[in-house]
Amino acid sequence: MTSEAAPPMVPALEARSLRRVVAVLCVTEVVSWGVIFYAFTVLSTTIRDTEGWSLTWLVASFTAAQLVAAAVGLWVGRHIDRHGPRWVMTAASALGVAAVLAIASAPSLWLFLLAWLVAGVAMSGTLYAPAFAAITGWAGDQRVRALTALTLVAGLASTIFAPLTAVLLDHYSWRTTYVVLAAILVVTVPLHWWGLTPPWTPLHHHDDANSGAARTRVVRQPEFVLLVAAMTLGGFCVYAVVVNLVPLLNQSGLGTTEAAIALGIGGAGQVAGRIFYGPALLRFSSRTRTVGTLVAASITTLALAAVDRPLALVWAISFAAGIARGIFTLIQATAVSDRWGTQDFGARNSILSGGVMAAAAFAPWIGTLLASLLGTYAAAFVVLAVGALLASALVRPHHET
Repeated sequence: MTSEAAPPMVPALEARSLRRVVAVLCVTEVVSWGVIFYAFTVLSTTIRDTEGWSLTWLVASFTAAQLVAAAVGLWVGRHIDRHGPRWVMTAASALGVAAVLAIASAPSLWLFLLAWLVAGVAMSGTLYAPAFAAITGWAGDQRVRALTALTLVAGLASTIFAPLTAVLLDHYSWRTTYVVLAAILVVTVPLHWWGLTPPWTPLHHHDDANSGAARTRVVRQPEFVLLVAAMTLGGFCVYAVVVNLVPLLNQSGLGTTEAAIALGIGGAGQVAGRIFYGPALLRFSSRTRTVGTLVAASITTLALAAVDRPLALVWAISFAAGIARGIFTLIQATAVSDRWGTQDFGARNSILSGGVMAAAAFAPWIGTLLASLLGTYAAAFVVLAVGALLASALVRPHHET
């Protein structure tokens, strides 16, 4: 059971206004993730085949966008602390539309890369980190319920936009497909502008010097540094497992359809994990939740490396791994506020989220590289399991300062 003192929180919006904010962010997160992030995973090989551009460089452009998002997110977090999410998320949405149109019209690989760098700036102001900051600032002690709703709905982004992108690609070129998706993305601009209007209580001290000193004191604490390291390493292991699961199971002798079903079952597990988080885990301390989730990720990753029959057991393990991933998302969303409250949440959380985003950006490439160096995906999954276990060991108890 937790013995941690309750960290300071800002007052929550009244229920109706909070429901409106959460509903708006649910829609905009689904669309933003679907268009700016998941569409590329469907379109990348067609872009390669059509344009003759190296798939390695295409993926590198996508990875660079996520690294830009992690870097720019530091400024976005501080801006939201002071001024709220409305202006920055609206501007980022508009920039996202422009970036997707630039990607669609890029005549060369280098301009394609440049367009993705712009898309990275848009990601920093539209994906999870700013949405988490907005809900944390507005929801008060209702933040876990609101964050759970957001991540449950946003988790449908790939379910909706991967097949939608594929259908568009059946009828249009990849460039026209991106133009259509950009037109859909336009809806996020007015939704952010007219939907994120409640009064904002700044999540920083009124004295900027004191605010900076307090924030610096927290981010330099060994506990905070180790938490960021743990979440970054854990995030890398969790996301590397996702993107390399099908190759692992193929190498183990399962067909692509069976492996794809296992991946889909893991997605269902993520939903279950997010539903399970609030009712079952909030009774425990933030450290216990974090360590337990990372240990569960380690055990399920090791099990995936070791078990390839019977098929029902593989699917069950994938479901359990998905539960750990789903909980990990909510751990990431609440790790800072659970320990240090909402003061300077955007700035502090942007550091943690930036580390996780950077790790996720490199996860596909490094996971594949590990399999190549070690000879099998199973061996790579053993390394990833050890990495998640090491991440759990980095999480320190929280002490009030």
